[in-house]
Amino acid sequence: MEATQLNWIANFIWGIADDILRDLYVRGKYRDVILPMVVLRRLDAVLEPRKPDVLAMKAALDRAGITNQDQALRQAAGQVFYNTSPFTLRDLRGRASQQALKADFEAYLDGFSPNVQEILDNFEFRNQIPRLSKADALGTLIEKLLAPDVNLSPNPVLNGDGSVKHPGLDNHAMGTIFEELVRRFNEENNEEAGEHWTPRDAVKLMARLIFLPIADQLESGTYLLYDGACGTLGMLTVAEETLQGLAQARGKQVSIHLYGQEINAETYAIAKADLLLKGEGEAADNLVGGPEHSTLANDAFPAHEFDFMLSNPPYGKSWKSDLERMGGKDGIKDRRFLIEHAGDPEYSLLTRSSDGQLLFLANMLSKMKHSTPLGSRIAEVHNGSSLFTGDAGQGESNIRRWIIENDWLEAIVALPLNMFYNTGIATYIWVLSNRKPAHRRGKVQLIDATQWYKPLRKNLGKKNCELADEDIDRVCATFLAFAETAHSKIFPNAAFGYWKVTVERPLRLRVDLSDSARAALRRACAEVDDEPLANLADRLAASFGPGPHTDYNTFLAQVETDAERHGVKLTAKRLKLLQTGLAQRDEMATPVIKKTHKKGTAPDPLRGVCAATVAGKPAVVEYEPDPDRRDTEQVPLLEPGGIEAFLRREVLPHVPDVWYDPASVKTGYEISFTRYFYKPQPLRPLAEIRADILAVERETDGLLAEIIGGVR
Repeated sequence: MEATQLNWIANFIWGIADDILRDLYVRGKYRDVILPMVVLRRLDAVLEPRKPDVLAMKAALDRAGITNQDQALRQAAGQVFYNTSPFTLRDLRGRASQQALKADFEAYLDGFSPNVQEILDNFEFRNQIPRLSKADALGTLIEKLLAPDVNLSPNPVLNGDGSVKHPGLDNHAMGTIFEELVRRFNEENNEEAGEHWTPRDAVKLMARLIFLPIADQLESGTYLLYDGACGTLGMLTVAEETLQGLAQARGKQVSIHLYGQEINAETYAIAKADLLLKGEGEAADNLVGGPEHSTLANDAFPAHEFDFMLSNPPYGKSWKSDLERMGGKDGIKDRRFLIEHAGDPEYSLLTRSSDGQLLFLANMLSKMKHSTPLGSRIAEVHNGSSLFTGDAGQGESNIRRWIIENDWLEAIVALPLNMFYNTGIATYIWVLSNRKPAHRRGKVQLIDATQWYKPLRKNLGKKNCELADEDIDRVCATFLAFAETAHSKIFPNAAFGYWKVTVERPLRLRVDLSDSARAALRRACAEVDDEPLANLADRLAASFGPGPHTDYNTFLAQVETDAERHGVKLTAKRLKLLQTGLAQRDEMATPVIKKTHKKGTAPDPLRGVCAATVAGKPAVVEYEPDPDRRDTEQVPLLEPGGIEAFLRREVLPHVPDVWYDPASVKTGYEISFTRYFYKPQPLRPLAEIRADILAVERETDGLLAEIIGGVR
């Protein structure tokens, strides 16, 4: 059937919504009625020819006392769904009263097979029946969908002479009409559409990015496609069409099976209905959804591996409730998110509970095939935060590290702004594979496609542009060329990695034994009933003077000597009280020694093992770090000479007493498009700025003259 005929049918159904529901529903809620009613009309038309067979089989099964009837009824219907009520929609349109129509229509709905019941339940369609019945709209709606002007049946409608009045709608054509209605309703609800529906232009690009590189390697056989946030199934549908087209063009016969999971009940119902309408009832059984089926907390396909995966997960959305269902951060045992990597058997991929988008990517990566020639290919949409959010050692950074160090990331494509319906923020397509071709191994390609788009004549929510076919071709050509250009940059994997290094400086304290300092200490000691400690401070002041004393190490030695002489036990609590009461930080003071090493230990100042003089003798010591002066440095993994060369060049010339602890070093990964593609705008010439200012002055002078002249 031609596209114009399909579009006419879609317009006809769209008109039914406007004619019948205008005063009953706000425009954004038309789909709550129209979509399930279209599904019912199509299923009814498909089942109608074999309805007597189903009723006969139902009666026979009941007489035989057989309770498990599903498979036999499917066979009787010749479909993967059926209806055992005595009614068809044609039977219902002649009801004299709304009360009778409502009762029989509900009985008709109750007669459908369990897979259709699930669709109706997730549409919450039964909730609409009282309103439609009360407004006398239910019968009108049925009448309109059965009108002779339109044919939603797979069988043609004939004229009296046997010629075709309306051709039959095959499953593909019916699916196309349904998807067009879904698209229109989503655009009507553009403020929420982006949550469940990715624009078709973005999906076409994603599909081509995962299929084109391996198109010539396709073999006849079976391929599994998966989307862990499948929405209305649009992404998998486009992917299926793209893969089928590429295979046919190369003379290959492929069988494609779709798998998806969706938490939103209505969009899940749309997805499942779409497959039933296309005659893909078995594929509909591979969809799992509803509020209880969160992909993160309740993986529907834990033992499956897939050839191709695409998704547009929710970003900026809290997954705290999922985390709690999974046992909390300390109790989670899900091996999708707690893996072995970099020598860590408990390497955590758990992100902040405020944004779980990268966990959907981790979920997909856990389902890759590792034993097939093509492996698995993935395309997933993310916002900018997935590129850089999360410090080294945190979940987001750990996911990026895991991906890049396994050499799975092929490319990231920056899309134009305002591509999606409910957000104008920057979005990016991540392209991943565990079978990188040789020329891509160890490298990542970044593509700036932000300026490749066609403006829309009318905004759809925040979407004001789209990727035209030539834009999609340009992105794909750039991706396949894998060359350095103004819009394509290629980097070694390690270019995105860094070491987060904690840099320490020694604690330097001077001691004040003045009367006022000791009085303050005595008050603090009185609060904890420790007069012996206050007396110790008084004795030290009498022996060594009020100070200030700039060597805290000498002061501590004197404290220990006095304490031993007077039987004062130096607990950690007492030493802390002395330090807080009498000592203050002083840049000019001697560093406080934490530990003195055994004789023969080699100094290593950059690692905190320093040569010093203790009691007039040379020694090797470690200093007490000052937490208030602690800092971190981000050292690129590609830094020549590594961490120590960086510290010697960038830090030691300015702060000569720093060191770092190698055990505290963490590895992180982040990707900055701005750093690689930012083009600073040149400043305007002064002459041009001066000319603009003079022009404004002349304009204001003229206005002032007009005002003054008017007053006179």
